[in-house]
Amino acid sequence: MKRIRLVVADDHRMFREALRLSLAAARDIVWAGEAATGAETLAVVERLQPDIVVLDIALPDMNGVEVARQLRLRSPQSRLLALSGYDERMFIEAMLSAGAQGYVVKSAGGDELIEAIRKVASGGQYFSGDAQHSLSQEKAAEAVLSPREQQVLRLLAGGLRSVQIGAELGIAAATVEVHRRNIKEKLGLRSVVELTRYAIRAGLVSA
Repeated sequence: MKRIRLVVADDHRMFREALRLSLAAARDIVWAGEAATGAETLAVVERLQPDIVVLDIALPDMNGVEVARQLRLRSPQSRLLALSGYDERMFIEAMLSAGAQGYVVKSAGGDELIEAIRKVASGGQYFSGDAQHSLSQEKAAEAVLSPREQQVLRLLAGGLRSVQIGAELGIAAATVEVHRRNIKEKLGLRSVVELTRYAIRAGLVSA
């Protein structure tokens, strides 16, 4: 039986201890080390060169995305599995872009984390249920917007009013209002703030 050497990075000691107990049932997973900060994570992983790094996004000294980028250089053979309380698409995609091979939301059970570790260690990818739902839901919503509606949403999120958007796109302000109502209905959103957050998560505008 091939044993998977694991390093866990999370700033909450109690969470790390609970996680260690949960993973103890998996005889093929070896808890090689742990860290509470980004700097500690880089040092521990570089020293131990584990098979898997379970990495939280919200570390006190640097975010998990930056840690993941540096780990790709310092320990390229270590595969990265994000473990986070955030289930928004923007965080998931940021971690994937930084080199993570999987993403598990902390609401998942211990059995699912063990499955994720094994899947990522074997060369695959893994997304917990909440992460899959977040990705598929927003991609589906994005797909139902027409190109014109996406243009209007992008400009709305940029702070422009209907008259300004109409001038930018060469259409009447009343037409912009129709598009605005249709966008809200299709996405199930109600306010400009919600539309802006969606546009950021969908990658239509930058944060």
